[in-house]
Amino acid sequence: MRYARMKSSHLTLFTLTLALVGLGTASSATGQDMPLSQVLIEGQDWELVASGFKYTEGPAVDARGTLYFSDVPNSSILKLADSGRVSTIIENSERTNGLMFGPGQRLYGCRNGLRQIVAWSVDDAKTDPTVLAHDVSSNDLVVTRSGDVYFTDPKNHQVWLVTASGEKRVVDTGIGFPNGIIMWPDQKTLVVADSTSPHLWTFRVDADGSLAYKQPYYTLRMVAGKEGSGADGMTIDTKGRLYVATHAGLQIFDTTGRMSGVLLLPQTKRLSNVTFGGPNMSTLYVTSTDKIYRRKTKATGVRFAK
Repeated sequence: MRYARMKSSHLTLFTLTLALVGLGTASSATGQDMPLSQVLIEGQDWELVASGFKYTEGPAVDARGTLYFSDVPNSSILKLADSGRVSTIIENSERTNGLMFGPGQRLYGCRNGLRQIVAWSVDDAKTDPTVLAHDVSSNDLVVTRSGDVYFTDPKNHQVWLVTASGEKRVVDTGIGFPNGIIMWPDQKTLVVADSTSPHLWTFRVDADGSLAYKQPYYTLRMVAGKEGSGADGMTIDTKGRLYVATHAGLQIFDTTGRMSGVLLLPQTKRLSNVTFGGPNMSTLYVTSTDKIYRRKTKATGVRFAK
């Protein structure tokens, strides 16, 4: 289903849902705590900043807001300067997918080719990374401020924890296709995307890293004719709004789990992931198959890397 395109200034929940033909009945615009008008800047739209890749994924930003991302089939990790210049940081990433910066400005990654969770020092990226976990299937990860790593394992329908001390254990099972993963700003709630269902799952994070009170907190808009929601990478802003890449576009939710609206796809190809970046952490970056797009916003992303 192709959607009508509208100017950013018109993408309130009400006008947007009128345009999303085939996605089901629109909920009322009244009562929304955080409408898209609090995120979008009038006149701003998706801007193409880099192209020519095979499959972009894992957008991650360092403490300065500089974007890094993976080109999974090309087994490389790249850096995008504000000018749009792209440089290769790691030439043989062993098909690393998900990325995130963590403590000490290390770049953590799901190193799928060797079934590892690793961390690189980007100042010396030619050096072999530190291996945090062996013999694991992984897709995406989130790193806490203390250095614990939660990652998704779609193949086995699991979520794993690798603690900063090196302990590895499964902390959840049963999600159909656990994909993207993120934490709320206070890092007391973990969110996991399920690509096969209309839900994003939340968990309370206990002091020992265990997960409790699993529930389907966010309900996604589905696209007619598409299998599942396609929910993939996620990010969060300082107000607690959640942003998730899906078949329908970039879906945005307020802190109560209610939908604020959907930003349409920048191109017809798959939208795989999203993060905030830039010097002020107010630029949304999305990975979309062969391209990277961005747009300036009124929102501010959470700095996970210190």
